[in-house]
Amino acid sequence: MSAPITREDLRPWQRALREQFPIVTGHPELAYLDSAATAQKPRAVLDAVQTYLTTSNANAARGTYTWANRTTELVERTRERVARFLGDSRPERSAVHFTSGTTEGLRTVARDWLPGFLRDGDEIVVPDADHQANITPWLEARESLAREGVHVRVMPMPYQSGSGDYGHRALAEQAGPRTRFVATTHVHHVYGGDMNVGRIREAVGPDAVICLDAAQSVGHLPVSVAELDVDFVVFSGHKALALPGSGAVWARQARGPAFVPGGWSGTPNTVGIASLEAALDWLEAAGVDRIERWTADLAARLTEGLRRLDAYEVLGCPLSLAADSEVQRRRGIVTLRHRAIDSGDLGFILFSHGFMVRSDHHCQGDAGEKTGSVRVSLHVYNTGEEIDRLLSVLASLQ
Repeated sequence: MSAPITREDLRPWQRALREQFPIVTGHPELAYLDSAATAQKPRAVLDAVQTYLTTSNANAARGTYTWANRTTELVERTRERVARFLGDSRPERSAVHFTSGTTEGLRTVARDWLPGFLRDGDEIVVPDADHQANITPWLEARESLAREGVHVRVMPMPYQSGSGDYGHRALAEQAGPRTRFVATTHVHHVYGGDMNVGRIREAVGPDAVICLDAAQSVGHLPVSVAELDVDFVVFSGHKALALPGSGAVWARQARGPAFVPGGWSGTPNTVGIASLEAALDWLEAAGVDRIERWTADLAARLTEGLRRLDAYEVLGCPLSLAADSEVQRRRGIVTLRHRAIDSGDLGFILFSHGFMVRSDHHCQGDAGEKTGSVRVSLHVYNTGEEIDRLLSVLASLQ
């Protein structure tokens, strides 16, 4: 049996990958720590965009000339690429629909698929301490159905006090035969934890449809729909190293009616799709499992240091702060508060020292945090030295 890969083993690999991000290497005085908002782009993605726009730019499925045919092939090829990247073992049965990102993708499922699935008296579970993008569309769908005389009960997803994790046991107790649809998140955008989708399936049973917001997991850690018994996976391209305005909905097509987006299909974001194909190729070549290991190690390095600074509160499961913790590790996201300094002020202070972080309420739902905080989110281009410098600055504010 081979020895496990250590952080030191990954250093040469990480250095080589970091060099492929021009915006990162071009500003060595800055540390970009906001990848949960949007990720930076490697040279391969930038080159793919340039190549597409200078060799094949045309509309898809609307022409018979060479450039149009190439673009049509690009769109279809990238659908297959998305399914393969997600570990889809039955791509002939599933569907991939391109969107402008996670928000539009979730809204598309809520608007075009969910009303045809639900009946009067059905129940849906909504995670109202997660991102607003995974809350508002389902509430809008409920109101739309109510205007048609179909009344659907919305049940809030239970959470464990103090950790931000889902309350799987409480969910099992509240779920019943009319619990038909569950909206959930793979990795929480504030607390940084894996929300344990497998236990959600156990809690709600084999028949309920599960829609997974994978905005903070696709491109950050391995995502396998062959292992995750969910019906929809929705993600944003710009958080997975592709361009803004790109993303996808993957639909299993096993429970309920087939997923067919409504309305006229206009011109797709072909340059975004070209960037998404290149990004998925780059991520697969780099090794998403290694990216996950690297960012989890950096997050543990940060939380271990924060444990020693009494001025700070780290949001999420307190048992996951130690670097040698046996509970789940944070997935490259660490959110904190200073006990005396406002989060907005702390964000400005950190930027004055060269750190770019997110400082606000992070678009969390009404059941989430009531006070702003600072979020540090990591990707493969971040380094241990950046974390150590950040901790040094935070320590100076004690």
